[in-house]
Amino acid sequence: MSDIVGYNFPTAIRFGVGARRQLPDALGAAGVERVLVVTDRGVAALPWFEPLVEWVRSTAQAVAVFDGVWGNPVVSQVDAGVEAGRAVEADAIVAVGGGAALDVAKAIALMLNHPGHLFDYEDGKPDARPVDQPIPYLIALPTTAGTGSEVGRSAVVSDDTTHAKKIIFDPKLLPRLVLADPELTLGLPPHLTAATGMDALTHLVEAFLAKGKHPMADGIALEGLRLVAEHLEDAVRFAGDPEADREAHLAARAGMLDASLMGAVAFQKGLGVTHSCAHALSTVCDLHHGLANALMMPACMRFNLETVPDRFERLAATVGAPGGPGFVAWIERLRGAVGLPPSLIAQGVPRDALDRLVEVALADGCHPNNPRAVGADDLRALFLEAFDA
Repeated sequence: MSDIVGYNFPTAIRFGVGARRQLPDALGAAGVERVLVVTDRGVAALPWFEPLVEWVRSTAQAVAVFDGVWGNPVVSQVDAGVEAGRAVEADAIVAVGGGAALDVAKAIALMLNHPGHLFDYEDGKPDARPVDQPIPYLIALPTTAGTGSEVGRSAVVSDDTTHAKKIIFDPKLLPRLVLADPELTLGLPPHLTAATGMDALTHLVEAFLAKGKHPMADGIALEGLRLVAEHLEDAVRFAGDPEADREAHLAARAGMLDASLMGAVAFQKGLGVTHSCAHALSTVCDLHHGLANALMMPACMRFNLETVPDRFERLAATVGAPGGPGFVAWIERLRGAVGLPPSLIAQGVPRDALDRLVEVALADGCHPNNPRAVGADDLRALFLEAFDA
């Protein structure tokens, strides 16, 4: 692997094997003194996590660790993290983990110095409170290659009772620094490597297909797609092989980490119907977001194909598939190759959830950017196709 490199787009990113070791210097340069480390239960148990916390302790005057994140993030996790942060009077947050931990960390960063309830700051709410108080210095260390939350301006958090997902968005939530270290993703098991990788793929493809003009996002999306095509299968295969060559494994993980970053940058252009369906599956059935995207993506892409065939030709050319229909077939082949189920039925999603799935997907804010207009009947048909695929 090459040395650590730095680039800004738009966040300051330091990328490469061992990038996490720059954390103490980064905290020192920022002049922060009291740090809250936010992570999830699984990451907190990994052997490299405690040494990372010790690096923080070597720099800061006071350090607290909040590891109360698991599953799809909910408000109660944010509230508990805010309590931990206020107890240490945190002026900085180090977020370590996958999309859930990073989203919770951003929501904690918002609420440490802002009044009211988290959902008072929901994106698009007519009477939303302003984000006008200081946000702690935020450093993100991703441990998965999927959501790209480390370069995003938003946090997706669910209501504990209804499981409805809310988007909290503001440019001030963008982490100030990302330490993107492929070594931190080596321990991700095959099924999570596959699901998070398909999440990155969905971001890239839906961003490219989204309505509107954004040539920079389009270019980033296509290059990210090329990286997924090159590296995802290898990353999953190496994850399941204890004898895998370390350098080859790191190269695959680095390629996917770049693709994940690029997907989150590209989807500032918008997403689409796949994400609306996936959000419904996570809300109603508590499915992992990346897995939900993988289950819905082929049906949703077939739905879009006739509307923007030229766009599908460009996607197909990027992955070496024979035309637009061939690109959809490529997605299905990739999904199977990385070991994910072929249908909602195979995943165990109950058919009697259909009405609720349609209701939640229709209310979701992603499908208005889809290249083809989506109504309730369309969503029903898409879910039915995904049930029986």
